[in-house]
Amino acid sequence: MQNANNPFATNEKVLQFGEGNFLRAFVDCFIDELNEKNMFNGKVVIVQPIAQGLADVLNEQGGKYTVILRGLENSEPTVRKRQVTSISRAINPYTNFSEYMVNIRNPQLRYVISNTTEAGIAFVETDKLTQEPPSSFPAKVTVLLYERFKFFKGNKNRGLIFIPCELIDNNGTELKNIVLRYANMWRLPQAFIDWVKESNHFTNTLVDRIVTGYPVDEIEALTETLGYKDKLLVAGEIFHFFAIEASQVAAAELRKDMPFDKAGLNVVLTDDVKPFKLRKVRILNGAHTMSVLAAYLCGIETVGDMMKDPLFMDFLKKGIYNEIIPTILKIESRLESEDLNSFAASVFDRFANPYIKHYLLSIALNSVSKFTARVLPTILEYHNHHNTLPQVLMLSFAALLAFYKHKDKTSDDAHVLEFFNAEWEHVASGGQNIHQFVNNVCAKSQFWGTNLANISGFCDSVALHLVNIETIGMRKTIENLLGANA
Repeated sequence: MQNANNPFATNEKVLQFGEGNFLRAFVDCFIDELNEKNMFNGKVVIVQPIAQGLADVLNEQGGKYTVILRGLENSEPTVRKRQVTSISRAINPYTNFSEYMVNIRNPQLRYVISNTTEAGIAFVETDKLTQEPPSSFPAKVTVLLYERFKFFKGNKNRGLIFIPCELIDNNGTELKNIVLRYANMWRLPQAFIDWVKESNHFTNTLVDRIVTGYPVDEIEALTETLGYKDKLLVAGEIFHFFAIEASQVAAAELRKDMPFDKAGLNVVLTDDVKPFKLRKVRILNGAHTMSVLAAYLCGIETVGDMMKDPLFMDFLKKGIYNEIIPTILKIESRLESEDLNSFAASVFDRFANPYIKHYLLSIALNSVSKFTARVLPTILEYHNHHNTLPQVLMLSFAALLAFYKHKDKTSDDAHVLEFFNAEWEHVASGGQNIHQFVNNVCAKSQFWGTNLANISGFCDSVALHLVNIETIGMRKTIENLLGANA
């Protein structure tokens, strides 16, 4: 509802930076479900964060679009379709800066959601308060907050709650710090800086849903099934998880305004998002990283095909349930065995999703840094607690080394590829044996953050697995290991 004194629709409660596939199949879809159940009754105003985007297309479609969610539920293929109507309009600040600025004066506005990519929350020194608009997302936020502060004369009740979804650690805290940095650089009033700190809330989040985007290969069949053409149709998996680390004030408001849990959504409000991130990185991401290189070396091309192979199902189960989960329970008391086992079960369903074709070589990109972040900490912590090494994960490390022998298939930073190419060529020329090669790799602290060669038995374990891979093949090596551990 609008009138001459209030140019805003009274239910425009959310300002969202980013109109891409992920947010439209994630938070905007959640808000639509809340609205359907009369639990929020709020609309989202989209801000196009860069000059090129989908604002015009969104407005052409009246903010409406279709989300198709597909996956396994209780091992049964399931498809859900929803026409999302939670978006009221979209603004391109590069072509309509005045509408963009006026929007921040809306008294109903309370929440700001964003996904401007991992690079979006960054400080750009050349950004200025007078630009229309500044280039960086945090600078845009600073400009808007300053306008809101001035318009409402510093009213402490007119601050905003920020829910960033960018995939960086402490995304809300980082956004707040950069906003304050701009405020100081632009010499904005101390009263404004205090208002940003005291009247606005910046949450840290963890998001989890695979969104594959516009299903170009299936669009004709889907259009015929739907009975209408949708330029913004977006596909994703059924699974979702959203953890929001919020202050007591922000959490109380979110529970009142957006009762996600009462709507049956897998959204958690918490005072610390770290345990949930640990669970995701170690189990979901760790399972990918520990298995895909070995699977590729066995001639498998996709995650789906890997999940149809009984050997790799056993490999994953042993790695996750015998090595990863017990280690998490040792280091994080806030996570319980039942929760971790349930999450692991969902991972198996997600990997086996017949609607997503996930190529192993795509996941193999930058495997050294991924292994260092996702799998190596579990190996080191397992060793620390048990004084022995987790052999399934150790075999996955050997598989990584074997994979980097195939330089035509590897994709990583230049210095990583140069190192492995030189080391494997040295082996091929007879200049060093596998044990020497493994020692050189393990001693490369630049890759692993520590000298792995100093850990008792580490190099010997990797070398034994790698020799087996080189002599009897990856598949037989896995079979022998799993048979020995049966």
